[in-house]
Amino acid sequence: MTQRALYVQLEAKPGKEQAVADFLVSALPLVNREPETTAWFALRMSPNLFGIFDAFPGDAGRDAHLGGEVAKQLMAQAPELFAKAPEIHKIDVLADKLPR
Repeated sequence: MTQRALYVQLEAKPGKEQAVADFLVSALPLVNREPETTAWFALRMSPNLFGIFDAFPGDAGRDAHLGGEVAKQLMAQAPELFAKAPEIHKIDVLADKLPR
C-alpha cells in the first residue's frame, strides 16, 4: 500500500512555461529508474502553474526520491525557470487505487 506522497507546486517565470513543461517531460526516464516511486504525475494547472505528484510505499522511497536526480536537477534549474522556490509538500496517503 502507498503510505507517503509528495506534491510539488511550480510557478514558471514569464516566458519559461515551455521550458518547465519540457523539463517535466524529460524527468520521466529518471523517475522510471526509481523502484520505490510507484506513481508519478507531471501536471499543468494553468499556463504558468505546474505540479508534480508522486507516491511511495513508505518514507525510504520518498526520501530517496527527494535526494534523487530529478530533485537535484529541479533545484539546480529553479532560479532560471521558476518565479519562486518550488513548494514541496510531504503528504500521508490514507487510501489508494493503483495497479498491483
